[in-house]
Amino acid sequence: MEMSIQEEKERRARSYKMLLWFAMISIVMVFAGLTSAYVISKSRPDWLSDFTLPSAFAISTVLMVLSSVTFHLAKKAIQKDNRQGTSLFLGTTLLLGLAFVFFQFKGFGQVIEAGYFFTGSESTITTSFLYVVVMVHLAHLFGGLISLLVIIYNHFKQKYNSAQTLGIELGAMFWHFLDFLWLYLFLFFCFYK
Repeated sequence: MEMSIQEEKERRARSYKMLLWFAMISIVMVFAGLTSAYVISKSRPDWLSDFTLPSAFAISTVLMVLSSVTFHLAKKAIQKDNRQGTSLFLGTTLLLGLAFVFFQFKGFGQVIEAGYFFTGSESTITTSFLYVVVMVHLAHLFGGLISLLVIIYNHFKQKYNSAQTLGIELGAMFWHFLDFLWLYLFLFFCFYK
């Protein structure tokens, strides 16, 4: 019995979503390991218990949440065949994502201005952990930005419409995941001192 084209598309979509879920679960395991090591390292005598996150990280958190909202709106717009709205929201998501990266590096600068360093003889285990965790998240975010650029390119090539939204759905899934992951990390660093 032959599968219809629609059934084949649905099967492929399920496969792609499952692969993305496996990737996201493995990323969660990486960050679970990093935050567990952070918790264990807190008992070290050289731990900075009075260290506070720079304000730029709070700004970047707000930007990341807003970018998740705009990505969701882009998905909703393409489901209604609103190409102009989709373009606007995808572009806004990209700008917010780039602003997030800018404020992450601004946060690193604020840490250094406060007299703390990430590497070398003047570094502390606290700031080194912060640096590693944020850089690993940024590495995954760069993957998200690349996929967003591919989605924007495909959108302008008119590969998406109300009947074909898989690429935008997968991109939005991963972007929301990165958003929630950063929110978890931000709250973790704020409240676990």
